[in-house]
Amino acid sequence: MTTTFDPDSIGIANGNFFGLPCTEDEARIVLVQVPWDATVSYGKGTAHGPEAMLGASLQVDLFDERIPGAADMKVWTLPSDRSIEALNARARESADKVISALEQGADPGSLAGLCAEVNTASSVLNKYVETTAAGFLEQGRTVAVIGGEHSVPLGLVKALAARHPGMGVLHIDAHSDTREAYEGFTYSHASIMFNVMRQVPGVKRITQVGIRDFCSAEYSLITSSPLFVPFTDFRIREKLFTGSTWDSVCLDIISTLPREVYISFDIDGLSPEYCPGTGTPVPGGLTFGQADWLLWRLASSGRRIIGFDLCEVAPGGSSEWDANSGVRMLFKLLLYTSLAEKEKCLYL
Repeated sequence: MTTTFDPDSIGIANGNFFGLPCTEDEARIVLVQVPWDATVSYGKGTAHGPEAMLGASLQVDLFDERIPGAADMKVWTLPSDRSIEALNARARESADKVISALEQGADPGSLAGLCAEVNTASSVLNKYVETTAAGFLEQGRTVAVIGGEHSVPLGLVKALAARHPGMGVLHIDAHSDTREAYEGFTYSHASIMFNVMRQVPGVKRITQVGIRDFCSAEYSLITSSPLFVPFTDFRIREKLFTGSTWDSVCLDIISTLPREVYISFDIDGLSPEYCPGTGTPVPGGLTFGQADWLLWRLASSGRRIIGFDLCEVAPGGSSEWDANSGVRMLFKLLLYTSLAEKEKCLYL
């Protein structure tokens, strides 16, 4: 680590998020960039999220009034894999043909070949994430995935569950993401939690927060399966509008989770004012401050944050607002993951 690093000075573009002066060997947390949006069904661009957030991260002040030593976090960023970017471009081309044909009323059976191309590419991506994550986990590092669409963290969840059976998932999102093979894509962005349910038996609880856009089959699943605990946007507002405090709602949410927790954070779990460029924005959702307080309370509860993903950030045309909101949430996730590890907090 360089001895000239000044956290109060201008951010240096060194390839690490926030310009942190951390080498791979020094890292306690590794950020894996996954520029992937092969299955998005509405707005595109989440493949450019990691790059946009990386640039925006240099504008974030490395200080937090609750957690001392924020600038000392040992966080290293794995460079983006160009082969994954190329694979995404090819898969996106096939997926566009499928989605366009379906919107024109085509027989889904006639699209099986194109769907298979996308599913094969997604399987390669999932294996890349799982193998990459497993390698760093074996070294004792904490791993986080920076998407990309919300299908991308499946490999990380698999790698973690193999080491932490009984783990829970705190899923913050506008969508339930429990559709089976949405639009013919087995690993759709709309299917991540369905795939966790089906493929990752080590996960024992998925607590969903802020969801407000789901179909009847999804609602039936998450309200009948003991794996899921839904805190829908409507139910949260019902509590708040009838006198509950946000802090009490947060404690209710956290009480459903086991000691070891993985956070899956889709940026559209926030109100669209923070993420207008995201692929499928939905009115409602959490404020930035509410999400921050929930994560803070989780980290302060004695639970261990064993990893996380931050997905669905998409650059919003000429505006950098989406990237700024996303990277500031990333900063909070890193702080609270470090806090849960070190228990370094002023107000515990």
